[in-house]
Amino acid sequence: MHIAEEKTERHVLSLTVANEAGILARIAGLFTARGYNIDSLTVADITADHSISRITVVTNGPPRVIDQIIAQLDRLVPVHKVADLTDNGPFVERELALVKVAGTGEHRIEALRLAEVFRAKVVDTTTESFVFEITGTTEKVDTFVNLMRGIGLVEVGRTGVVGIIRGKDAS
Repeated sequence: MHIAEEKTERHVLSLTVANEAGILARIAGLFTARGYNIDSLTVADITADHSISRITVVTNGPPRVIDQIIAQLDRLVPVHKVADLTDNGPFVERELALVKVAGTGEHRIEALRLAEVFRAKVVDTTTESFVFEITGTTEKVDTFVNLMRGIGLVEVGRTGVVGIIRGKDAS
């Protein structure tokens, strides 16, 4: 089977890394070198002494390429651990978005109704617009944003995906 014919799969990778200058560029470079896109990338400091960060990467690719990327990430000196959450069993993933919607009258009422259905919170309001905060899976956020396009979507800011393995084990 040729690479073009291989089935691509979505994978959520969780990395714990030393907080070092340039580590993010090195990690992104591994994906670029293989010609694969990073769909989402988040980074956060996770220790009190600021020495360790967690990087969550969402990407798509054939299983053999994902395996190669994981192996190469694992060999980088500042990388402490790489976990493919997609393959390691059940995990929780969430994304946060701020969605600004303009509208008056019926459009305003419809925006509020949809926000309630999606459990989005109003975090700012004026007489002509709202800013909603929504959290959930990427699919949930995508659906909410797409519905708001027809009402008066003005702007969207998204955090990217974060994920963590379920249960008592660390990812």
